[in-house]
Amino acid sequence: MPKHNPTVSVPKSMEMKYAEIIALTDNYCSKNLNEEYAQLVRLATAALCRKKLSPIQLGSASVWACGIIWAVGFINFLFDKSTSPYVSAEDLANAFGAAKSTVSNKSKQIRDLLKMRQFDHHWYLPSRIENSSMAWTIMYNGFMLDARTLHRDIQVVAYEKGLIPYVHADKK
Repeated sequence: MPKHNPTVSVPKSMEMKYAEIIALTDNYCSKNLNEEYAQLVRLATAALCRKKLSPIQLGSASVWACGIIWAVGFINFLFDKSTSPYVSAEDLANAFGAAKSTVSNKSKQIRDLLKMRQFDHHWYLPSRIENSSMAWTIMYNGFMLDARTLHRDIQVVAYEKGLIPYVHADKK
């Protein structure tokens, strides 16, 4: 698994496109989601800007903005009514004046490019990480285990490999 680069730095050539998309996503997140979503969306947008031949150079900023929120929301179960915040996929697409199918496809493209997957702690809302058993589940000696219950040395190795969000033993 590649190391996650949590930065919003972007190449100079992408600064305007980044700013255009972030203006849209920050506005949406401040009205409908929260600052945690806004920050993850900024990180995802920056990561897309840093891609060689960045895909966001082409196409509508509003569709990209919606697709990025959708991708981060997909990882965090945004479309599940039992979670908070909750937004329906249709309402999200409508807020950006985009077709739901177009945004869904854009979200899939983004998740593939950034190697995002469900329960990926790199893209999980920080407030949910501690209570997410999936963010802490690792394979150790052929067993699926909660890394928080393992010795600190094992946690350090798991963290260095990008398997867990932080060394839980050091949190105490």
